[in-house]
Amino acid sequence: MIPERESVILPRPLLLAAGALVALTILGAGLASRTTARQPVVPAGVAVVRSLDLGFEDRDDGGILVRDMVRRRDVETLAPGSNGFIRGALRGLARERRRQGYGSEVPMRLTEWSDGSVTLEDLATRERIEVNSFGPTNTAAFRDILLQGP
Repeated sequence: MIPERESVILPRPLLLAAGALVALTILGAGLASRTTARQPVVPAGVAVVRSLDLGFEDRDDGGILVRDMVRRRDVETLAPGSNGFIRGALRGLARERRRQGYGSEVPMRLTEWSDGSVTLEDLATRERIEVNSFGPTNTAAFRDILLQGP
């Protein structure tokens, strides 16, 4: 024989308060993402070592042409099927760019900082990837692009 369960009845004010808390949390998160200025936080004493404003162009053969948008010159061509992390990072930034209605005319800024960190920032959407968060091999892939610049 299966024992019967006891029903637990929660007071109506408690349920309303819980529902209001969930609704306010969702509303607050939505407002914060729309109104918060996305200014990158740079720790005191950290300076730019090198920086390039880059454009990325898909090629017919599956490669990616990396262009210095300021000096208007090709920096590197990423071979088809190579550099999976770079491709993934660019895909994520491009998705957000399309969602917000931007094209490829605004560059992305690749920066190496004096503390050794590397960042990739989309200057159109202000989205920023802290490349170091993904390990030394992935950081080195982006640093190699910086070394191709002036």
